[in-house]
Amino acid sequence: MTPAARLQAAIEVLDQVIVSARDDGPPADTIVSRYFKTRRYAGSKDRRAVRELVFQAIRVVGEMPANGRSVVMALARQNETLLDLFGESRGPEPLVDGEESAEAGYIPKWLHSELSPLVAADEWPVLLERAPLDLRVNVARVSREKVCAQFEGAELTRLSPWGIRLRSETRIDDHPAFTGGLIEVQDEGSQLIALACLPQPNDRILDLCAGAGGKALALAAAEPAAIILAADTNRARLQNLAPRAERAGAQIEARLLNPNQELAQLSDWAGKADLVLVDAPCSGSGTWRRNPEGRWRLNPARLDRVVALQSRLLNIAAELVRPGGRIVYAVCSLLSREGAGQIEDFLSRRSSWMPEETPIAAGRLDGIGKLLTPAHDGTDGFFVARVVRPC
Repeated sequence: MTPAARLQAAIEVLDQVIVSARDDGPPADTIVSRYFKTRRYAGSKDRRAVRELVFQAIRVVGEMPANGRSVVMALARQNETLLDLFGESRGPEPLVDGEESAEAGYIPKWLHSELSPLVAADEWPVLLERAPLDLRVNVARVSREKVCAQFEGAELTRLSPWGIRLRSETRIDDHPAFTGGLIEVQDEGSQLIALACLPQPNDRILDLCAGAGGKALALAAAEPAAIILAADTNRARLQNLAPRAERAGAQIEARLLNPNQELAQLSDWAGKADLVLVDAPCSGSGTWRRNPEGRWRLNPARLDRVVALQSRLLNIAAELVRPGGRIVYAVCSLLSREGAGQIEDFLSRRSSWMPEETPIAAGRLDGIGKLLTPAHDGTDGFFVARVVRPC
């Protein structure tokens, strides 16, 4: 493919990404892969080049764009060599006088007032930088120093005692440490949420929004004697836990829940959990480094829905915790309503509950919890807080 043809391919992929963002369809990575499955003529260099153009363009435009051409035009305004490709053979149609590009920006304007005050404008560019590849070492079976020595260019993470950091392009899926259950891909910030749970021997721990089980696996590695139940309403994600747990040698029970029936289906845990981890569904604003088109997926109505869901999940968790037990609440978000505001609202509803210090040496105080950000901590963006039920 010529450079012009690659640019046209990027426009076509971006058109599909925009539709998918509006309809809550598959992520950009999946769309790029599907695009090239029907274009066998494109070599590996072509695929890499188009993918890079697509993600560069997505990172440039914060607001939902009209179409892929307008997004590529915004990128071309910052990289003028691309402007010369418009009108070339197999490339985009020539530029038209007065044709407008999408507006460049880091964050949709409607979200500016929703951001935590800690996330100042000088941090915004870092929210869109390419993220590194972080691994969590299964410390129940091996030291992270031993695993780190198996990867060229690896370094120990600064904040998590379980993590190592690799170059973002490193392949690990066929590495013996991965197939042998010694490592899992997990951002350092996500590891710190598990660390904030402070699991103890024989603790009864419920991971209420377990997803594919990443944090449940981290808890099991940190404290193999804990009793861990991983629950979720998403069958497709939860079914990934069993093979991961088997690979890691972890004892974790999984339970699929029906939406709006969670308390009934967890009645055997009511008032018995030492700790409930609520790693709640959220805006995903803390993971824009990895999923920059997430800015296009989010809108006020969707934000309202996830905020309401977070509140409901906290209420469910409160019924499952024993007297003297704890909730650890976490979201991969930089928005106040989902973080400090959400936990403040919970404490206003349940005034006998008490906040606890968040026991991680990272982040900045945000209300009663801590906020991790890419610029300040080098992790994805997370809010995490601990609250305790009175005895």
